[in-house]
Amino acid sequence: MNSAAYRPQNGNQENRVFLTNEPKSLTTSSTTSSKKKFGVLIAVFLVLLAVLAVAAFLIWFFIFNDDNWGKLSMQRKPSVQLFSGHMKLAGVSYDQELENTSSQDFNTLASTLEDLLVKCYQNDPLLAKYYTGSAVTAFSEGVTAYYWSQFEIPVDDLEIVPEFSEERVLDALEHSIASQSTRSNLDHLKVLEITASLTDARMARKPTEDCFFRLEAVAAEQRFTSPGFPKGYKPQSYCQWQIRAAEENAISVSFPIFHIEDDCSDDFVSIFDSLSPDDSQAITVQCGQRPPTNSLSIVSSGNIMLINFIADTSVQRPGFEAQYKIIPKTEVSQCDAVLTNDEDNFTSPLYPSFYPPARNCTWTIKVSAGNRIRVTFNMFRMKEPGVDVQRCHKDYVEIMGKKYCGEKPPFVLTSESNELQVIFHSDESYTDKGFHATYKTINPADPCPGQWTCSNGFCIDKKRKCDGWNDCGDMSDERNCKCDSDQFTCANGLCKSKLFVCDNSNDCGDMSDEKLCSCQPNEWRCGNGVCLPQDVKCNKMKDCEDGSDEASCENSPDLCSAYSFKCASGECVNKVNAECDAVNDCYDNSDEQSCDCGTRPYKMNRIVGGQNADVGAWPWQVSLHFLQFSHQCGASIISERWLLSAAHCFVNNLTPDHSDPKNWLTYSGLQNQYMTEVAERRKVKRIIPHPDYNEITHDYDIALLELEEVLTWSNTIQPICLPSPSHVFLAGLSCSVTGWGALREGATASLPSMLQEATVKIINDTVCNQVITEQQVTSRMLCSGFLRGGVDACQGDSGGPLSCQEENGKWFQAGIVSWGEGCGRRNKPGVYTRVTMFREWIKKETNI
Repeated sequence: MNSAAYRPQNGNQENRVFLTNEPKSLTTSSTTSSKKKFGVLIAVFLVLLAVLAVAAFLIWFFIFNDDNWGKLSMQRKPSVQLFSGHMKLAGVSYDQELENTSSQDFNTLASTLEDLLVKCYQNDPLLAKYYTGSAVTAFSEGVTAYYWSQFEIPVDDLEIVPEFSEERVLDALEHSIASQSTRSNLDHLKVLEITASLTDARMARKPTEDCFFRLEAVAAEQRFTSPGFPKGYKPQSYCQWQIRAAEENAISVSFPIFHIEDDCSDDFVSIFDSLSPDDSQAITVQCGQRPPTNSLSIVSSGNIMLINFIADTSVQRPGFEAQYKIIPKTEVSQCDAVLTNDEDNFTSPLYPSFYPPARNCTWTIKVSAGNRIRVTFNMFRMKEPGVDVQRCHKDYVEIMGKKYCGEKPPFVLTSESNELQVIFHSDESYTDKGFHATYKTINPADPCPGQWTCSNGFCIDKKRKCDGWNDCGDMSDERNCKCDSDQFTCANGLCKSKLFVCDNSNDCGDMSDEKLCSCQPNEWRCGNGVCLPQDVKCNKMKDCEDGSDEASCENSPDLCSAYSFKCASGECVNKVNAECDAVNDCYDNSDEQSCDCGTRPYKMNRIVGGQNADVGAWPWQVSLHFLQFSHQCGASIISERWLLSAAHCFVNNLTPDHSDPKNWLTYSGLQNQYMTEVAERRKVKRIIPHPDYNEITHDYDIALLELEEVLTWSNTIQPICLPSPSHVFLAGLSCSVTGWGALREGATASLPSMLQEATVKIINDTVCNQVITEQQVTSRMLCSGFLRGGVDACQGDSGGPLSCQEENGKWFQAGIVSWGEGCGRRNKPGVYTRVTMFREWIKKETNI
């Protein structure tokens, strides 16, 4: 870039005045001034000419230049507007031949109605101009005809696309059909009702096209698949299945295998309670991959159903296998009941299948006089696109005058008397899993015998009252508390452990536990707790020892700190957790390399306090078996040949044979210890414990296992991402610990057969050091769990991963289950090996 020097009059070279014997001439001065003005005008004129010339060139280059205009035009595409719906007809009798799209009856009536649609659109100049055709695709009892109409707007007219609304199309249809001119050629036929809904243009299929199928559902289960299944469907695959049944039946369709691209804008399956892809009759839209334990199962409200499969991406997936059969309508509609037992359960219709559209159910629960009813919704999911969950104006459950919808965690409601009515309603579009509920008779004088009663009806252990944790879910257990001597009283009334005060974490929620710390309002607090002036933040200087003042500062690109991601080129990126976030922060893109990890192919809807893990929920979890014994330790998959585990599983002076790789077998993709035959078994080639591992302190508790044969990636076998040394797992972050360890503390505790999972929170390092006996926690360790206890890893979980999910959806391994004082004890969280501290060692040993 060129630069020009500017020298002001008061600079080094002053103005000089020359004295002459001749007086100044006013005329000369005026002439000089005029010349200057004229020069300025000429300069301005020339600049304007230059600007106009540049603008003219740009206009020519991008607009009038055919080549460039062609390129711009290619980037814009014509817009295809599709509207679908149905027509209810009178004056025509229904014949089974109308279901046969190749019959004369079908073609005659379809052609008549298509001609009618042409006339309807001719009365609207805009619709007539861009109309390209219609198709009647099916008939059903009633008689109801199903159709779609298409309009194509060229690139030059794209600005008028918003004018193609459902209202405009419907007005044109209704007004035309109501007029005598369009009915004169229809003989006895009369259109009683017509609908129009804006529809994805890719769903426009004619009965004569490829990949259009007519199926008849019967009592015996039948099958159909997506094109190319199971090898994979091709891009631009557009298919449609019309399914019918006898009028007294409904249709049930389930998908035991469902695996398409995980992007519902490109690839998806849409299912309709109709024979038209009308959004007002849509049951659901699905994409991605579902585990066999949570298969998709749909039921119609009547005897017809339409299934569309749209695939636009070039990514090939297996597709789906579907099974369909009839269900008597009486079975679909059976849901009203009077329940009089002291305790029982009830569910939405056909649970766990999606409930059918257009259903109303009422359960009346009656118990003995003087008692109350506690209803617990263990699962509740009634989601629908665009629904305000505060109003619940579509699908809902209504109890005591309040409507509930959306997706909710388990919740409890308590009746005001000994009788309670539960009302369920689903409209004509979009259904979901529904709910599973249990109820129990309670004594209002003592609703939770031996426990504490939350305001929302939940019962919790009395020890959890006023412990600083929201155990009830509505904070009622933490209100009106008198804090113990070892607790801090927050400004909002909560009681928190004094260990949380000044730990650089907002534990109270209102920052009151941090307000009385050493830092003043005009100071910045470093990650290590040191207070510095506020202006040290983002000043391109590393003022804090740990560099936390420059973390995530875009104007500090070349300043390396403990928070900086170091690119392969040596460049530093000051962005917290820059790796694998789908943004190229390094010039060499090294932050986005090796990111094919940390994903769970299946979409997921007991460690102490935990629960059974679903199939494929933790595809990097490995079970390690020693000799003829069963599960001994856990491990995680970090590549197709390498596993990560804890050194203490293999280094023990009392059992030297544990260090021999020949004595170990690994099982990947395992859920049930009694079903090892379905897992991928591998022998161990090498065990590499960290050379500095200390058996007494458990410092450097990390080991690498090299397998004799590589693993095969599948739905249940995937690697977890390894964090960079700069990766930050913030205190309070919810993570998951998994394993087949004991469910409780004690030598007699048995190991579970099913893989267990539990949610734990990262605990601040300062607090961790204070609660662990004799401050044994080193910088190579981290704590996770809950200070109240109850949720923790235990014997047998050793070596397993502590998995944390980042905002980008990737799962990273924050820790390795290492040690702890007991299992789930109060103020004794689990201690894990801090993986970030060993990233370079792992790379050195494995080249990962």
